[in-house]
Amino acid sequence: MANLKEIRSRIATVSSTMQITSAMKMVSAAKLKKAQDAITQMRPYADKLTELLQSLSASLDADAGGKFSDNREVQKILVVAITSNRGLCGAFNSNIIKQCVSLLQGTYGDKQVDFMAIGKKGNDILRKKFNIMANHSEVYDALTFDSVTLIAEELMEHFTSGSYDRVELVYNKFKNAATQIVMTEQFLPIVPAEEDETSVTDYIFEPSKEEIVEELIPKSLKTQLYKAIRDSFASEHGARMTAMHKATDNATELRDQLKLTYNKARQAAITNEILEIVGGAEALNN
Repeated sequence: MANLKEIRSRIATVSSTMQITSAMKMVSAAKLKKAQDAITQMRPYADKLTELLQSLSASLDADAGGKFSDNREVQKILVVAITSNRGLCGAFNSNIIKQCVSLLQGTYGDKQVDFMAIGKKGNDILRKKFNIMANHSEVYDALTFDSVTLIAEELMEHFTSGSYDRVELVYNKFKNAATQIVMTEQFLPIVPAEEDETSVTDYIFEPSKEEIVEELIPKSLKTQLYKAIRDSFASEHGARMTAMHKATDNATELRDQLKLTYNKARQAAITNEILEIVGGAEALNN
């Protein structure tokens, strides 16, 4: 039977851990509500803007698509890995790392693949084995559209200058607090939507299609990146809330087991003391 003092110490440790995980769960739940509202309100606008841009790009000639639609032979790929700055969120970060490694070793096994990290966790893990050309973990310090715009412009510059032939985004898409979907999206070049011949409508555009596309493309790309980071941000808090909820439940179960073990050990110790007293009294009487 374990020592009573040792069991008391373990009970105190588990109870302290349970208080920490419970507090972290409540903090993540509060942050999740705000992050969830932000992404659910933004997603319809971002999806419609992307749909409009793809529809216009598909109806233009190949040469009129602009520098962001240039489909070159893919030799150099830049993968943007969007993770978190903090841990304790279950498999949230490891799923992104696995997907990045899968792209490197599978889809682009014979190509040059570099990474841009958005989030300290992704940067710390990927830089041990792979080439990290930039790290923008500071974007989470003040997650605004303006701060994300700078990263989007950097990505656009890398593509238009020919440094990379394709840019991919890897992030967690928020579905609900318990479910995050790992997404791999082609950021550049822009993929035109497939034209549906049954629903072709002849519109009059003012200004011209080319001018509209040239104006919309940078805005759409910035919005697409901001949406991906917002999705990841909401997913992070959802994953952490779920992980801390499970950790609190496990700590509660372990504490109850330790208390039961402690009571059994205490009862056995008391029983042994009574037996010793009775035995001593019998010896004196004899």
